[in-house]
Amino acid sequence: MKLGRLTQLGMDRFSAFLDELKFNPSAKVPKDLLSFPAYFTTTDDEIEVVPYRFNSRWDVGKYMNSLISSSGIDDPERDTLLWAGLTVFYFDVLCPVSKTGQRKVRERAAYIPESQNWRRYYRHLLLGPYLIYRAHLENPERAMALLCKPPHVIGEVEAQIAAYQELISNKAVVELATRLYYDSQTKTTKPGAGDKESPIAPRRLVSILRQFDLTWDLYAASTEEILGLLPKEFEKFAKNST
Repeated sequence: MKLGRLTQLGMDRFSAFLDELKFNPSAKVPKDLLSFPAYFTTTDDEIEVVPYRFNSRWDVGKYMNSLISSSGIDDPERDTLLWAGLTVFYFDVLCPVSKTGQRKVRERAAYIPESQNWRRYYRHLLLGPYLIYRAHLENPERAMALLCKPPHVIGEVEAQIAAYQELISNKAVVELATRLYYDSQTKTTKPGAGDKESPIAPRRLVSILRQFDLTWDLYAASTEEILGLLPKEFEKFAKNST
């Protein structure tokens, strides 16, 4: 498909489909609405959206950044109709069919961005990884702990850190998260990284970092400096990097 946006009529139909999917997990994705001007309008006839089967959210972020940067669209993070159209196109990737032929639908924010709410609009399954990848464009690998999960899965590390703009935009903090929680051999998070009750849980890390931010300028701190301030169990976990 060519890059474009849903119309309001198209958005209404997509919203109705999401409502139906809650009660009918086998409902057919209305991809036909991408073919009719009443539902979808092209923004650039020169830009083709490719039907990739992304391996990870990092791959999603990389491709979306390439796609959006080549489009010249102003303020893309606020373009709800653009992201909704892309979601329809990639719906089989973002809400895969199980072996029983059914889909497990997530909250609406996963498919239609809540662009007025920073703590929620990162939850969109395309916009979220795009924003994270773009924020760390000079070294996107530092965000691997956040974006290593499959396209339809928001891991605990991403969920906790991306909920706070002052953390997700901080290079040292994001690099710290990858150093703590990412296993470069398995290409996913370390065992225990998703445990909400663990003493090294991402949830606890975020709580500590937000307390630090009241006293220190975390933007001026290096990854090593922040790690040195953390309780010792975090330093031990970081040494388990592979």
